[in-house]
Amino acid sequence: MSALVNLLVVVAVMALVIRRQMRPQRLDGDRRFWVLPVVLGALALRDPRLIDHEHTVLSATLLGCGLAAVLAMGSVWGWTVRLWRAEDGALWATGTKATMAAWAGMIFIRLGLYETGAVLHVHQAGSALLLSLAVLLLVRSLVVNWRARMLEAPDRVAGLR
Repeated sequence: MSALVNLLVVVAVMALVIRRQMRPQRLDGDRRFWVLPVVLGALALRDPRLIDHEHTVLSATLLGCGLAAVLAMGSVWGWTVRLWRAEDGALWATGTKATMAAWAGMIFIRLGLYETGAVLHVHQAGSALLLSLAVLLLVRSLVVNWRARMLEAPDRVAGLR
């Protein structure tokens, strides 16, 4: 995919995810939270320009730093989501102000990595951003789902203390 198409996909997915995260939504245990990240990741990994072959080590290092950052920020993001049980027993989740701060932090980190690449004359494909978004969404979903399972089984949480 071209850089413009990658960018449009990223912006569209981010807008959808942010909008959904800021509204209360019922958590469904059967939901396939991993589908969107896997699709985005597959699209990103298909791009032969994911790594700048003229600056392989620097490019791979920047990509690795970006993925490490989204692993951390995805985890932070997952912990900022408010979870609660409704009167009918259903589990609900919604984003908080901290969730928005986590998004802003991730955007600033990403911009910093792109600026670093530009200073080092390393070409960074839009697919790197797509891959980062895939990892971010997957990690966030894993953390939220883990937290939700802990709410469903309070006796397991008591056993961990």
